[in-house]
Amino acid sequence: MSATPAPVAARTPRTRAASLARRAAVRTLQALLLPALLVLAWWWGSAASGSFYLPTPAAIATAFGDVWFGERFTGDALPSIGRLLTGFALAAVLGVGLGLPLGLSPHVRALAEPVLEFFRAIPPPVLVPLLMLLIGVNTPMRLAVIVSGCIWPILLNTVEGVRAVDPVLADTCRCYGVRGRRRLTTLVLRSASPQIMAGLRQGLSIAIILMVISEMFASNSGLGYTVQEFQRSFAIPEMWTGIIFLGLLGVLLSALFGLVERRVLAWYHGLRAAVRDG
Repeated sequence: MSATPAPVAARTPRTRAASLARRAAVRTLQALLLPALLVLAWWWGSAASGSFYLPTPAAIATAFGDVWFGERFTGDALPSIGRLLTGFALAAVLGVGLGLPLGLSPHVRALAEPVLEFFRAIPPPVLVPLLMLLIGVNTPMRLAVIVSGCIWPILLNTVEGVRAVDPVLADTCRCYGVRGRRRLTTLVLRSASPQIMAGLRQGLSIAIILMVISEMFASNSGLGYTVQEFQRSFAIPEMWTGIIFLGLLGVLLSALFGLVERRVLAWYHGLRAAVRDG
């Protein structure tokens, strides 16, 4: 006589938890596999070459704790991160604020496009000597360098997102008398938010690069300054720790931005899932 199977309702929570745990384990292994292989290849390459400029991961790990678990974290890393986030926030406000009228009005866009294309074509590092002369060697100069570069993907994605608003939804808002600020928040910003978030993600990557560049030109503190000083003094393991710290910072900021993006665009991902299932 065969055993009576357990009720589905009784075993579903356990099955679901086991499935989630398996998927989490697989994702963790997938995320760690390539970094582990790269570290092993680096270890083999550095041990085989014996180059002074390519220390082993063990030497870099030892130096990492000595360098960044102390005064340099509060004196160099934290101020750099503060400038990075402040510059990125200013670029986000300016990019979205300018992108909305440019996307809503074809006449304003046609008038401003030549000037925008001119400034967008100027590489931000070229502006550093000019900004040093105009503003001085200080925090506002470094913020201006960050803003001058990472504003463009935010601005351009905002313009394209606003221009791509569904005309059917726009007509519906017009028929129901949804105008002014309410139309801007419920229709325009909501419809353009996927592209705005894509521009913000691109701008964040550029902000990290420009933060380092602004500190390498004229500074006496910060992550960029620290990496350059280690290179000049031939403190090679310490120089590598700064590079790795910047990479880890980029990964952390990308992960945090991903959490915010999933929360902001939860409606969008839900809509896409519903369309796929339908």
